[in-house]
Amino acid sequence: MKLGVTFPLFEIGNDPGGIKAYVQAAEKLGFDNVHCGDHIVGTDPRAHPTFTTGYTHLQPSLDPLVLFGFLAAVTTRIELTTGVLLLTERQTVLVAKQAAGLDVLSNGRLRLGVGVGAFEPEFEAVREEFRHRGERSEEQIALMRALWTQESVTFRGRWHTVVGFGSNPLPVQRPIPIWIGGHAEVVLERTGRLVDGWILAREKPSEEVGQAFERVRG
Repeated sequence: MKLGVTFPLFEIGNDPGGIKAYVQAAEKLGFDNVHCGDHIVGTDPRAHPTFTTGYTHLQPSLDPLVLFGFLAAVTTRIELTTGVLLLTERQTVLVAKQAAGLDVLSNGRLRLGVGVGAFEPEFEAVREEFRHRGERSEEQIALMRALWTQESVTFRGRWHTVVGFGSNPLPVQRPIPIWIGGHAEVVLERTGRLVDGWILAREKPSEEVGQAFERVRG
């Protein structure tokens, strides 16, 4: 079993020295990975009173890929894991480029955990479609893997058209491992069919969790 630590994204603040000390201590203590969540924008509860994730516009939240670029420079061993990057709120080719660069600069220490998001106004803020986000995430994964493993890519999908383009440098890991976070039945099916692992957000094991693992494995 490998043990990881959750980066205190909202609590730690924006002091580079404190962030560096935290991740270096985690690495020194022997943790195998550091895990970081994601929201592109914070919610003003006066405008969105029913949004209950606890993340507001008053809490700092560094972009995980930017944060991991910094962490890669001040560590040598610990794996950098997004958990989860809101992939469907981002432009796919750009995420592939950023992730490849981070994998190169960390010497192959990136694991990309992704999710589809659940709060429609946040999609409106970044001008991305909410309704087909699950299906679109599958196409995003396929395109990113192509960009991570091929020097020149031609890809024609429902939402993406890439003809004769390549993203250089290619990552150290070809392809970068992708894990999916979520608990809906369609998410479990997508995880087992498409990607390398499942990110489970539960405080403790249960019979329900065991059944979900079996569905993913199946």
